[in-house]
Amino acid sequence: MNDKLQLNPIGTIHASDEGAQLEILPAYRPALKQLEQFSHVLIFWWADKHDNPADRSIMQTELPYAPGTSAGVFACRAEYRPNPIAVTVCPILHIDETNGLVILPWIDAFDGTPLLDLKPYIPVCDRVRDVKVAPWFAEWPECMEDAAAFFAEHAVETGG
Repeated sequence: MNDKLQLNPIGTIHASDEGAQLEILPAYRPALKQLEQFSHVLIFWWADKHDNPADRSIMQTELPYAPGTSAGVFACRAEYRPNPIAVTVCPILHIDETNGLVILPWIDAFDGTPLLDLKPYIPVCDRVRDVKVAPWFAEWPECMEDAAAFFAEHAVETGG
């Protein structure tokens, strides 16, 4: 097994309270062709603020959204993990292929976060009809469109 992998960031995430944009490096801008045909994108990013030996060695964590519950990092979306790869699904507001910008309403990454990859959200590949979730997620909404109202009503801490 090859124990060394090479990841090359394709750009940078810019995030603020006003929204977010992905700035794609010039060499990767041709890869944006036809992405505007999709409403949502899977964004793979490197949780660089947690890329250190201490955070990479954390295997279990207390869940901020489920007080009193501890889970392994493979059973949650914690940013500290053996390889700090994160994924977020976001709606696409606009794409500027020429300048390499993908405009989003929000993202749960810090400003300046390295961007690893983009993939279109495709329901037949990315959605399943019958799912099972852990008890601490049982009351959460099934769709991101319902999440803001749920979190406002329930004051759920989502981490990030």
